[in-house]
Amino acid sequence: MSTSLDTPSSRPLHAAPSRLSPPAGLQAIATLARRRRIVIALNVATYLALAAVAWQIAAAGGWTVVDAIMFACFLVGTPWTVLGFWNAVIGLWLLHGARDPIASVAPYAEAGDQPVALAIRTAVLMTLRNEDPARAIKRLATVKASIDATGEGAVFSYFILSDTNKADVAEAEEAGVERWRAEVEAAAPGSGKRIVYRRRADNTGFKAGNVRDFCERWGSDYELMLPLDADSLMSGQVVVAMARMMQAHPRLGILQSLVVGMPSSSAFARIFQFGMRHGMRAYTMGQAWWTADCGPFWGHNAFVRIKPFVEHCDLPMLPGKPPLGGHVLSHDQVEATLMRKAGYEVRVLPVEGGSWEENPPTMLDFAMRDVRWCQGNMQYVKLLDLPGLLPMSRFQLVWAILMFVGIPAWTLMIALLPLATLEAQSTPAFPASLAAGLYLTFFAMYLSPKIAGLIDATMTKGAVAAYGGPVRFAASAAIELVFSFLQGAVSTIRTTIFMIGLAFGKSVVWGGQQRDAAGISFMTAVKNLWPQTLFGIVVAGALYAVSPTVFYWSLPLTAGYLLAIPFAMLTALPALGRFMADAGLCGIPEDFVTPPEVAAVLAKA
Repeated sequence: MSTSLDTPSSRPLHAAPSRLSPPAGLQAIATLARRRRIVIALNVATYLALAAVAWQIAAAGGWTVVDAIMFACFLVGTPWTVLGFWNAVIGLWLLHGARDPIASVAPYAEAGDQPVALAIRTAVLMTLRNEDPARAIKRLATVKASIDATGEGAVFSYFILSDTNKADVAEAEEAGVERWRAEVEAAAPGSGKRIVYRRRADNTGFKAGNVRDFCERWGSDYELMLPLDADSLMSGQVVVAMARMMQAHPRLGILQSLVVGMPSSSAFARIFQFGMRHGMRAYTMGQAWWTADCGPFWGHNAFVRIKPFVEHCDLPMLPGKPPLGGHVLSHDQVEATLMRKAGYEVRVLPVEGGSWEENPPTMLDFAMRDVRWCQGNMQYVKLLDLPGLLPMSRFQLVWAILMFVGIPAWTLMIALLPLATLEAQSTPAFPASLAAGLYLTFFAMYLSPKIAGLIDATMTKGAVAAYGGPVRFAASAAIELVFSFLQGAVSTIRTTIFMIGLAFGKSVVWGGQQRDAAGISFMTAVKNLWPQTLFGIVVAGALYAVSPTVFYWSLPLTAGYLLAIPFAMLTALPALGRFMADAGLCGIPEDFVTPPEVAAVLAKA
């Protein structure tokens, strides 16, 4: 990777697009093509090398049905890990090897630092469905107060878009908005008119339909919209900077912020977001380097240009019946591909800070969210033949599908491990050292985004201190490493079972989400996690009977199944969460230096 590939375009901020550059005119197409060829070459070479080693192991002593199935599963389950590895490596190199990584990855970002008054209007949207109204409105009010403090508040309006179907919750929403509007009006007469509440009678189209309804009723009054979820929070400084970027570059269609977790009293959420926090920085930087104008959209904490969104991003009704037919559930990435098809760039700003969300407080809540995403992503199978999509956009859809297809592949591999071990024992020349080497190499690649994040933190001045100092950081990293293996095992079985259910018409129910930490009873854990436990007992028991050595080697894969029930209960204990918060374990920077927006939201009423 030569630094010559990272030289930002010399075009002025308002340059018109040309055939030699993506729509915003910020980077040369030739530069992005070279980057993508590099990434393709690295991934293909790595994938083929791993596949060649797996072939050699499977072919030892002659092919069997078990060998063939495990090799096929390896081929299906490996690509996601390989790309994650190279995203992390490239990102780490950019952060510590490139002269100006932001100029290389996000050349539009400099516009956010210019002291230019905002001349375009933005609608800040919060979509709700059976959420805690007081909690959600407090977040939106905090966002408004932070934006107003920048001096640019006059060009922002606020919409609470409700799909709530519970009468008591709807009543609380209306009363909460009225109180907030009255407070705003009392402080600044006339400003209360910029707060609008609307509740639909039904949630046709789910969240995407909710936003589409806003666009049809009010979209013509605004240039931009900033959709937020009920648990979203953004600082006014970041919001205004991103709005300036959108104003400076009219061909930016979607600008996604890097969303990070909020401080939490839940042990599960603390450990989960500690790993995500340091793991995302290098990964997102590396991904943004080559996806560039075909970046991701996560549906919230992102600026969207309304006119092209309305004209070009209307979601198709998928053929067939649910769960894969009907309304598109995971709408965000589809909207991103349609926006790019329409001639507008979709970018992610790979800078952390000022954009937050809450993570699920328990293992069971996380699993419920995961299967919702699973169903939505699997619907993309019916969208791959959409005409006119750019190759990178089509790849994004394929990649979203592979994210979940690989999970049952690895589950099947683990299920067949005892039989594979038995066959290996009867093979005189079985390459045990080669198999162990592949096993360890794969684990290193699987963990590479987190490893890159730990390296990045140790190499960045003040980063380890921001996580509470070296002792807390090291202890938290060790806790999160164990956690990631246990949590991964629980999730794989849940997702695998759900994907089997999809084939028989099983669908998820979309509603309000649990936001607060609460314990999980033994019976609740057993009811939800007995499949993981049974799977672990059968596989681990068979492995121990066949080869105690392989059993011990397999524990990073199988311990999560065996410990699913106590793991879920332990990480949901409020007492453990309080202890970790008091000790600063698995804390994120906002735990130790709390931004005013976060402090306002966390403050007791």
